[in-house]
Amino acid sequence: MTIVFTGPSSFTGAFFVKKLLESGYTVFALFRKNTYEGLRQRRIEMFCKNAKCVFSCPFGGDLFFETIKKIPKIDFFCHHAAKVKDYKSCDFDPIHALENNTRRLKQLLPILKQKRCRGLILTGSVFEPGEGVGSDNLRAVSPYGLSKGLTAEFFRYYTEKYHMPLGKFVIPNPFGPYEEPKFTAYLAKSWLQGKIPHVETPFYVRDNIPVTVLAESYLRFLDSFEKGVLYKKAAPSCFVETQGAFTKRFSKEMQKRFRLHCPYTLAETQTFDEPEMRTNLDPIDFHWDREAFFDEVATFYQKECK
Repeated sequence: MTIVFTGPSSFTGAFFVKKLLESGYTVFALFRKNTYEGLRQRRIEMFCKNAKCVFSCPFGGDLFFETIKKIPKIDFFCHHAAKVKDYKSCDFDPIHALENNTRRLKQLLPILKQKRCRGLILTGSVFEPGEGVGSDNLRAVSPYGLSKGLTAEFFRYYTEKYHMPLGKFVIPNPFGPYEEPKFTAYLAKSWLQGKIPHVETPFYVRDNIPVTVLAESYLRFLDSFEKGVLYKKAAPSCFVETQGAFTKRFSKEMQKRFRLHCPYTLAETQTFDEPEMRTNLDPIDFHWDREAFFDEVATFYQKECK
């Protein structure tokens, strides 16, 4: 089967594409830019030899439509790309992001129907309004979360209007190799550099999920997409616990691989600028190799810190 995938250079996108290719899908990977560097380039190298890569092809652009029209049949259109620059800033513009995420969608949907597309798969976030379980009435956690929620509503309205099946795949807190320098990167690099990391938000309850487990969940979601279903959602969940407890878990896993003590300190108090709890809904129901995953994480950061 053939998949068109936007946003393949992102952390989760690269692992999704890699997993789909390994499972026998033909994947057209559409990139917004012509060239990449750093982590994004290294992610692309994970799958570029096996995917059909098209560069300088942002969602909704002229080359995008030229490319789509040349593909004889499209089984799934996976829209993983989204505007994320400065996503943590309060100045992030959700309306501009919405326009970017949905550009010329109404022109795309009839073409997908002509290509006998089984479904359009949209990536969502647990930090959107109304997603997951948690506190603060499930409000949008940030302007970025708001933009993702607006995007989802836009897609659902127009896919229903054009009778195009829509699948929504909700992402919680992924972690693993090739991730941007976020929480687990901070922990691992601190230990390898002989430093003691300090956790400022130990009381947040979050849903941390290995990126390879998330990719397997994505593949299973596509494989389970039944004909005739107009809307379906998956919200995979893994380690639901406080960030303090997750730090303890991650420290234990890295300690035996780094052969270091891996100490850390936790803040005694915390200001809750975000909802105290926000997690996904669907616990992972398949076996995955924890030892192999954490081995890969440790090896990645050991190479990074040489």
